[in-house]
Amino acid sequence: MAVEINTVKKLANLAKLDLTHDQELKMSKDLGDILDWVEQLSEVETSDVLPLGNVNEDSVPLRRDVASNYFSEKEALLNAPKSDDAYFIVPKVLS
Repeated sequence: MAVEINTVKKLANLAKLDLTHDQELKMSKDLGDILDWVEQLSEVETSDVLPLGNVNEDSVPLRRDVASNYFSEKEALLNAPKSDDAYFIVPKVLS
């Protein structure tokens, strides 16, 4: 399946890529090859295949969802370079 250069240019623009003409031609060929491969997948007979939620047949053991604090507020603030009462002091990131 051929992918037009205009389509490649639009995809490159959406992905914020600056492609040369040679790169656009290569991308067009590569995308066409990928789409050809995907078309081959539609030819595979899957009517007798059961849908899978997971390729592993092992079940995942569930754990209880229990909230717990691993350290106190004071212990957490000991790791801060600067703190004020119960808050971390960080440098301003927006101007």
